[in-house]
Amino acid sequence: MLIDLTDIIRNENGKLTVSEGLDMPEIRFMGEEFNFSEPFKAEGVIVNNSKALELDMTVSGKASVHCARCGKPFTVDICFPVRETLVREGEENPEDEDIILYSGKEIELDDVIVSNFLMNVPVKYLCREDCKGLCSVCGADLNEGDCGCRKDDMDPRWEKLAEIMKSMTDT
Repeated sequence: MLIDLTDIIRNENGKLTVSEGLDMPEIRFMGEEFNFSEPFKAEGVIVNNSKALELDMTVSGKASVHCARCGKPFTVDICFPVRETLVREGEENPEDEDIILYSGKEIELDDVIVSNFLMNVPVKYLCREDCKGLCSVCGADLNEGDCGCRKDDMDPRWEKLAEIMKSMTDT
């Protein structure tokens, strides 16, 4: 998303309204794969505060993800804010590391939006709050019914801890 900043750079205290569509790339992050079948919508403003440009927008859209318990794909609505300070390269840059540098009279916001997306999405998604997940023995989807596997077999590495917990509840 390339934004022309010519008018706002010239106009101290000026405001530029942004309303654009953005084709998000496929993103793999923290074990999740995000797929986007339609463009995200970015709406907001860029304001010239005489020292820098302030970007304030909301980005929203839909993403295809996988349930962290059962692995089924589903679609989620995603909405997140993007608030950044934009400073032209070569100008007196404040010591603040949280600025976005741009050169010339245009700025490409795709990378800015993707990095804000990554800072705002949850690490895990559930297809529904009461998702039962998969059977640890046979891998069957427990949302579709009981698989019949015995669940009382304990991993031998946890047996001592179970004994300690049982002795604590018995006393």
